[in-house]
Amino acid sequence: MTKVLILTAGYGEGHNSAARALQAAFGEAPGVDAELIDLFALHAPRLNGISRCGYVKLINTAPKLWSWFYGWLDRSPHAPRLLQMMSGHRELLGRLVEEKKPVAVVSTYPVYAWLLNQLRRQGRVRCPQFTVITDALTINSLWYRASADGWFVTDRDSADFLLGRGLSASKVHVSGFPVAPGFADRPDHWQPPAPSSTGKFRVLFMINSGRRAARGIARALLQQGQWHITFTAGRDEGLRAELMRMAADSPAEAEVFGWTDRIPELLMTHHIVISKAGGATTQESINALCPLLVSQIVPGQEEGNYELIRRNDAGVLAETPEAIVAALRTAFHNDAVLWRGWRDNLRHIARPAAARHIASTVLKHASGQSAAQSALRPAGKKTAPSTQPGYIHTAN
Repeated sequence: MTKVLILTAGYGEGHNSAARALQAAFGEAPGVDAELIDLFALHAPRLNGISRCGYVKLINTAPKLWSWFYGWLDRSPHAPRLLQMMSGHRELLGRLVEEKKPVAVVSTYPVYAWLLNQLRRQGRVRCPQFTVITDALTINSLWYRASADGWFVTDRDSADFLLGRGLSASKVHVSGFPVAPGFADRPDHWQPPAPSSTGKFRVLFMINSGRRAARGIARALLQQGQWHITFTAGRDEGLRAELMRMAADSPAEAEVFGWTDRIPELLMTHHIVISKAGGATTQESINALCPLLVSQIVPGQEEGNYELIRRNDAGVLAETPEAIVAALRTAFHNDAVLWRGWRDNLRHIARPAAARHIASTVLKHASGQSAAQSALRPAGKKTAPSTQPGYIHTAN
């Protein structure tokens, strides 16, 4: 069995979403076992939970402070010293690599490349390592200052950004963001209803954070009887119950979900989605061909995600309830001419088979390196038969 390790972290859903999609894509290859590991949760689960909650609170209540810290991580030559202090995490990662003997390690969180580089210098990591960058355009230098055998990016402009920082063109792959296989295998009936003057447009509001602001947006949306509104409240049962009470007496048709695994289906069957510009949400909306109305931008890592939408004219920024309602009315006005343009533009940047492309590239590289190492063994020395990883088809 060919083993691949996928390293992720829970600081932002984009890292975990990308990791799960990659695990599914690797799992399609015969004889490949892809294991997903959150080193932070393994090493100190209680501290990990506290720090994750602190991260969410910081970006919502003190965005300027987070922006300063994010910028410092990007610019300061001293930032890597923080990572050198993670000796416990590094030792745990070293033990896992030695125990599981992967043919490749793929990370969706920038810290891991630094830890792997330290272990490589100690001779404890010999397999190739790859970094899947989950941000677009404005990429923090922590993603690329530590060496890797390859970097996967969401789009050509992001690749040009890395090339401008001195990375080798042979190691920068424009793959797209790894999204769930369902986006590439889209059923024909997963489409929003055809826009018409008499039909109702379907609006999806995915509430990721900023609960207080979400309530105001929800109230404004529920007053619009001409639209069908769908809410996803995640694991916040209190918010879900509150939204259901609000929807019960509202002019708008509405559905309320808590946590759900139907996000791909919901995105593909709605005309537009309202959400913050998180990495996963932005890329899933792109690959669902569902234009994104950005209601919140976390300074730093999410600015590039919104810029990707703006640069390709595939959505709009609206941060208040009044602005959101106005933007929706404009998008759906005149037989939805603006919305149709956004949707057409998304077709040019969508890469729904990105996870399969990444998995295929990694396995081919690992297979080639294994063959090269075998050729370098002394003549006459017997070795165990090698297991060639299967090829993963990259969908168009």
